[in-house]
Amino acid sequence: MNHFNYIDLFGFLAALLTTIAFLPQLYRTWETKSADDVSLIMLILFITGLICWIIYGLKIHSIPILVANVVTFIFNFSILILKLSYNKKNNK
Repeated sequence: MNHFNYIDLFGFLAALLTTIAFLPQLYRTWETKSADDVSLIMLILFITGLICWIIYGLKIHSIPILVANVVTFIFNFSILILKLSYNKKNNK
């Protein structure tokens, strides 16, 4: 595995910024108990892309890519679960 170097700092910074970008949406979805403003197709496509990034990160042994995409996957999968559960409740 490669040794940590300064360029990894840019990877971690990118990982941090792109990952925390989803926290406001996750929080809003949780607080309002609604995800009507979130596209189901976008979530599914994005989560599929994240899975591809995770596989890619594993293959090239990139910690910044793995960390960012695993955490972002968790956030977006949570939004997807909330969206599906809130839609179910609202349709009853």
